Amino acid sequence: MAITVRTITTEEHVAFNREQPSVSFLQTPAWARVKSEWRGESLGWFDEGGKQIGAGLMLYRQLPRIKRYLAYLPEGPVIDWESDDIGAWLTPLAEHARRQKAFGIRIGCPLVARRWHTETVKAAIADPKLSRLSQASPDVVNHAATRTRNQLRSLGWRPPNAEQGFAAGQPQYVFQLPIADRTTAEVLKGMNQLWRRNIKKADKLGVTVRQGTVDDLPAFHTLYVETAERDHFGPRPLSYFQTQFRELQAEDPDRIRLYLAEHEGDLVAATTWIRVGDHAWYSYGASSTAKRDVRGSNAIQWRMITDAMVAGATVYDLRGITESVDADDPHLGLIQFKVGTGGDAVEYLGEWDLPLNPVLYKAFDLYLKRRR
Repeated sequence: MAITVRTITTEEHVAFNREQPSVSFLQTPAWARVKSEWRGESLGWFDEGGKQIGAGLMLYRQLPRIKRYLAYLPEGPVIDWESDDIGAWLTPLAEHARRQKAFGIRIGCPLVARRWHTETVKAAIADPKLSRLSQASPDVVNHAATRTRNQLRSLGWRPPNAEQGFAAGQPQYVFQLPIADRTTAEVLKGMNQLWRRNIKKADKLGVTVRQGTVDDLPAFHTLYVETAERDHFGPRPLSYFQTQFRELQAEDPDRIRLYLAEHEGDLVAATTWIRVGDHAWYSYGASSTAKRDVRGSNAIQWRMITDAMVAGATVYDLRGITESVDADDPHLGLIQFKVGTGGDAVEYLGEWDLPLNPVLYKAFDLYLKRRR
C-alpha cells in the first residue's frame, strides 16, 4: 500500500480526530497554538485512493542561527501503529520532514506495550529485590508492540538516550484508571482503604469541589507556585495556563476544565482536567501546605474521576510515573498515591528519534544540554 503524507487544514485535522475513539490532546491542532515557541503543522496520511487514514500534529523547533528544524510529534501521529509494515506509514513522514528542512524527527508511539495491575504494582513496591517496575512480570503484554518496536529499530529509529539533553519528552510510564462500564460504587470499592477513608473524611469535614472558570486561574496559579516551591520544580507562568484554556476551549468548549477544592473559604487543592473522546487526563495539580489533613487532593481527584465517567470517558489517566519502585526513590510517593486509585501502570512504546542529519541532530542536543 502506497501511503502519502501532506499538510492538511486545521478543519480537516479536527474532523479526523473527532472520528477517532481517542487521540492525545498533544495531537490536536489547538496544542500547536499552546506551544507557541514551536511552529505547528497538521499532517494527513492518505491511501492510494485519496482517503485520509491518519493525522498528526508536527511541531518544529529551529536550530539556533540556521534554518534547520527538529520535527516533533508528541504522543503521535495517529496512525495504524499495529501495522505489519510501519515503514509504509513513517517513511513518507520522514520524506515530508526532509522537505521541511528538518534535521531529525521525534515521534511518540501511543501503543501500549505492557500493563501491570494494581496488586502487581503493590507487590513490586513491597519487594526489596525489585528496583524497577520492568523487573516485575506484567499482567498484559502487547505482542504487536514488540513487532512495532523491532520494525522501528530496523528502519533506523532509536529510543532517546536517557542521558541526552533532549531526553525529557512525554512520559513512557503512566498510571491509568479504567472506568468503562463501571459504577461509581465499583470504582470506589476498587480503591485502597486509605483513598476511601480520605474521600469520606474530606466530605465529612466539609470540603467542597467546584468547577472553576478562566477567572479562577490566578488563584489556581498561586497555589501551583506554592506547590512548586514545596516540591522543588520550576512552575509555568500564569500566561501559559491562560493560553491553554483559551486555545483548547476554542477547539472544544469542554476540552479542558479547572477544579477547585475549598474548605471554610480556603483553597486547599486545584487541578486541571483534559478530555478528548473517551480519554480523560489529570493534567496539572496543586495543593496547599496548610490544611493537608482535610484531604482536598483526594476529594478533587474523586470529583474529576466521577465527572470523567459522566462525560463518557473509558479511561481516567493520572499521567506520568517513574519506572523506579525503589524504596529510596523520592518519586515513590507519587506512584503510591496513584496506585491507591486501583488502576494500572502502563508502559507505552514511547518516544523514538530518527536523525535525518546526524551532525545537526547532535549539535541541537548539545545546545539543549547547555541550556539546562
